[in-house]
Amino acid sequence: MVLKLSNFENKKAVITEDNKNITYSEILFNCDELVKHIKKRCLVLLLSSNTIGSLVGYIGFLNNNIVPLMLDSKIDNSLLQKFLYLYKPDYIYLPSEITEKFTNLKNIYSNLNYSLLKTDYNSGFELNDELALLLTTSGSTGSPKLVRQSYNNIKANTESIVEFLKINETEITITTLPMSYTYGLSVINSHLYAGATIVLTEKTLMHKEFWQQFKINGVTSFAGVPYIYEMLAKLRFFGMKLPSLKTMTQAGGKLSFELHKKFAEWAENNKKKFIVMYGQTEATARMSYLPHQRSLQKCGSIGIAIPGGKFYLADSKGNKITSDETVGELVYEGDNVSLGYAESGLDLCKADEMNKRLFTGDLAKFDKDGYYYIVGRKKRFLKIFGNRINLDETEELIRSSFSGIQCVCGGIDDLMYIFITDDSKKEKILKFIAEKTGLNQTAFRIKTIEQIPKNESGKTLYSELSKYYDKV
Repeated sequence: MVLKLSNFENKKAVITEDNKNITYSEILFNCDELVKHIKKRCLVLLLSSNTIGSLVGYIGFLNNNIVPLMLDSKIDNSLLQKFLYLYKPDYIYLPSEITEKFTNLKNIYSNLNYSLLKTDYNSGFELNDELALLLTTSGSTGSPKLVRQSYNNIKANTESIVEFLKINETEITITTLPMSYTYGLSVINSHLYAGATIVLTEKTLMHKEFWQQFKINGVTSFAGVPYIYEMLAKLRFFGMKLPSLKTMTQAGGKLSFELHKKFAEWAENNKKKFIVMYGQTEATARMSYLPHQRSLQKCGSIGIAIPGGKFYLADSKGNKITSDETVGELVYEGDNVSLGYAESGLDLCKADEMNKRLFTGDLAKFDKDGYYYIVGRKKRFLKIFGNRINLDETEELIRSSFSGIQCVCGGIDDLMYIFITDDSKKEKILKFIAEKTGLNQTAFRIKTIEQIPKNESGKTLYSELSKYYDKV
């Protein structure tokens, strides 16, 4: 059992959107009632939401040797059908309001506005004994590729997070990210593991009801990806009165230097903790944290490895880099490194293929104090007129030089596309980037689009940019 909720029994575990308090023992009771209808270890497709029904399904499956494949309940139907075809789950557990999508399947149990449907696949694929959970990779909303997480992965990462964030029974967090997203799920895992309370809401920061729940329930912490922090800055967060708030965590992508500094300064001035982290689904959520005491001093850093893990940098030949301020691929080692990937149900029987080591694909450096800084993606490069240009560094350069600008970069060799949402800045950005790179303006094409394409967890969908490229 990964999440031993029985340790807390009558403690308040969840506050729902309609202000119902649900105890740990009540959650366990509902979990037991659900899993009575599943007779053996098997695969269940869980269409998740930030609701009590979804949470009961996740905990019930995880703690009873049943493997959930978690997808967002709002997933595109054609992609959902692809997952069903490739993975052939024995059951589908989903919001009762969308069961009409599967009128051919038998509804064998309903509770808490969720229903369990039996499919006709009947254990289509063998499951490895260590396999606990299947999640999509953070950037793969259009792909059926999954990360295979083990029971030990989840336990190790959860314990580590509880340790370095010092989460205890007094904490009250609120859902700001989808339950099917590894970062959002790790917030749930860590708080339940510690006996804390979770305010479950489907509302976003843009809804006044979110902030009402926040204040009424005395929320002490929340988690956000860069997109959320960008929204907070626009919502005049720095002027809000949130006396209960103690901790803000950030992961899911690199926050701009400007925003990192703003939130770190606000936190320091208001006696809050602002903690930047770094993670990937392949490492069961989180690999590093920047201690809040160093947040301003080490602005832009992802910090140090979490307890139980370690980092090193590898050069192009795979050799370890030992000198500071030298760029190499970031490699992580720890018990939270997943078993590997799955591209169809045939892969679910596979054992550990990662051996507790993850080559992240991110380029990084460390300073003289051993703090790490992400400088770009290994594959996010273009060659322009023979020059190797890092797209992530270009984005960061533009964002840090043009306050409030939304910008992403893509392109093909010898032509970089820079996408922005403010048409008035086109000429200034073109001139600026040409001067900074020393390249002719013809190497760049600035395009204005209505909004930057992002997935449900706020990450940029770089694969969507190509449709804006000029037809040749």
